[in-house]
This record gives sequence, structure tokens and C-alpha cells, in this order.
Amino acid sequence: MSDATTSASRGPMLTAAFLTVAMAATVGSALAFQYIGGYIPCKLCYEQRIPYYVGAPLMLLAALAAIFKLPVWITRALLIVGGLLMVYGLYLGVFHSGVEWGWWPGPTDCTNVAAPVDTGGNGVLDALDKFVPPSCDKAALRILGLSLAGWNAIASLILAAVAFRGAFKRA
Repeated sequence: MSDATTSASRGPMLTAAFLTVAMAATVGSALAFQYIGGYIPCKLCYEQRIPYYVGAPLMLLAALAAIFKLPVWITRALLIVGGLLMVYGLYLGVFHSGVEWGWWPGPTDCTNVAAPVDTGGNGVLDALDKFVPPSCDKAALRILGLSLAGWNAIASLILAAVAFRGAFKRA
């Protein structure tokens, strides 16, 4: 194989591998905030994870398609799908941020995702913080002025740009 052919197949593979790790790290950090930091996600927070749950395995498939030298269009098509998932993630992040800033109303069922409360022998009031998710219009944490939804929008924008660049880059 010539150097041009090798680099043409390596580019999409490296992009897909990067996106696999970046998507997994992004949703992993959200899970860490939940399970280690104790931040209870709202309904919109859970929805923002879906593009990552779908995208990371798809990007792994894209990387494997490139590694096993399947036709390059397969890898590129999977990168496009990954980019579209991140555009959807961008929409979800911007929508949730807008709800938090009061720019538009959030869903009316925002706090209706809690499972039945098992108090574990404690009083109901002691268990409420553990089992009742917060309202979608209150940011639980702001880092450098942005909520986690705002940071998700930025991450989604960057990952979408990387995916589309990898899919459409000429060899």
C-alpha cells in the first residue's frame, strides 16, 4: 500500500477512535457527577446522555471498520451518524441551558421520573433528596458560569465538528 492510501484509511480510524474515547469520557464524567459527586440528574440531564450512549459504540464500530479495512464509505457514514448524534446533543444542551436561564419553559413533567420511594427505614423527608430528581430549570452546579448542560452543548458542538471533519475530509 502506498503512503497516501495508508494515511487515507488512518485518518477516519483515528477520528473514530478519538470520538469513541471523547464520547465515553463525556458521558462518564456525567455519571461521575451523579454517582461520586451526588448530583441527581433531572429528566433533561438523562436525555442529554442518549446521544453519547448511542454514539460511543457507533464510533467504536467506525474505528473497527477502518481497522479491518472495510470500504471507507462505511467508516465515513458512521462518522456522519456520530456527527448527527452530537448535533442532537447540542440541541438538547442548548434547550436545557435555555430552560435553566429562563429563556423558555421546560417540560411540564420534569420531576416525574422518580421511582417509588424506598426510605430504607428512614422517614420520607430524609429520603426525598435521594429519590426525587431536581427541577429542570435549576442548575445544580455551574462551572465558569456554565451549567453542566451548557458544557454539554460545547462538548457536543466540538465533537460534531470533529466527526463531520473526519467524515468529509479529502484524503
